[in-house]
Amino acid sequence: MAQKPQTPKRRSGVRHRDGAVQSPDASIAAVSQGRIGNWALLGGLTVLTLLVVFLDVRTGNDLRVVPLLVVVPALASVYCSLRQTIWVAVWITTVVVGFRAGADGTFWDFVFGIGFAVLACALGVAACAARIRHATEMARLRSAAVTLQRQILRPLPVVTDHVFAYGLYEPIEEDRFVGGDIYEVVESPYGTRVIIGDVQGKGLAAIGAGFAAIAAFREAAIREPTLTGVVQALEDAVVRHNEFSAQTGEAERFVTALALGFDEGGHVEAVNCGHLPPRLLHDGRTSAVTLHRTSVPLGLAGLSREARTAESFDFPRGATLLVVTDGVTEARDATGAFYPLDERVVAWAAHGPRELLDALHGDLEVFSGGIRRDDVAALALHRAPAVTH
Repeated sequence: MAQKPQTPKRRSGVRHRDGAVQSPDASIAAVSQGRIGNWALLGGLTVLTLLVVFLDVRTGNDLRVVPLLVVVPALASVYCSLRQTIWVAVWITTVVVGFRAGADGTFWDFVFGIGFAVLACALGVAACAARIRHATEMARLRSAAVTLQRQILRPLPVVTDHVFAYGLYEPIEEDRFVGGDIYEVVESPYGTRVIIGDVQGKGLAAIGAGFAAIAAFREAAIREPTLTGVVQALEDAVVRHNEFSAQTGEAERFVTALALGFDEGGHVEAVNCGHLPPRLLHDGRTSAVTLHRTSVPLGLAGLSREARTAESFDFPRGATLLVVTDGVTEARDATGAFYPLDERVVAWAAHGPRELLDALHGDLEVFSGGIRRDDVAALALHRAPAVTH
């Protein structure tokens, strides 16, 4: 009996563009930590104090420089932890009070000088506390977004009995982890079912429609024996979501999607609902998969008289199937030209699935100059070579 390939270790967080992954709890804890080490802070503060004291001694009573140290806690509040900022404030207050006590002047000069120093240092500590509180709240919101992302989009890669699924996902909004593009991979009694799609529009309403489609796919992929039955369940889910949206005053949405079915044979079944066709990479060659029957997007079946049908194409051992959303093909360069996906994929025909997506991501960044106009999603679905006994 063939042994199932070892499943790659799943990531515990969201994969950012730079590949770094940070757990939600670590993100919340990090905001209260200073960006300057204790020893570096101590050394810098000592040097600054000695320099200011030296200048104060040289200028004498003509120009008192030491009182200017009260701005240091304000600077520390931006880069230091609350404990570090308090320590800096105490240090500066002690230095200023010491020099004020030994300086010439009236009693009220001394009182107002000390009072101003204490007030400035206290404001620096308060500013640091406010910054950390705000950053903690934002980190908690991002933690909630990570949780939402994990519920909506499965962390990749995923290995099933039929394919290795690798993914690239980047929402257009920098402060969001999810957008209007969707994907899912489900291993069912009828084979592995995969969907990639693009919800019309952007924002929370688009995310809601995408979640409705994915939730329906997860259930129908296991329940329905045919791929067309799965797609019909998705159609019903999007229609119901639109009916609810209309009741709440939101705009109705449709979803372009490509549903794929993989089994033990050398073929892939596909139902195309207004989505981009896949690209096949095998033996160092690439080719666009021709799908002859493209139906209307999900949510618009009532406008068409033709029922959705499935078609199949060859998917040999060792081949990789690349499916993308229009955030890839409609990316533009500085001149307004669209991204030439088919031309670029030729150079990556011999790449593995992970390397293929890395090359695509890097090339997109260079081509567009880092400016994205739409969500980007791509799946590299690799059919493993035959396993020997």
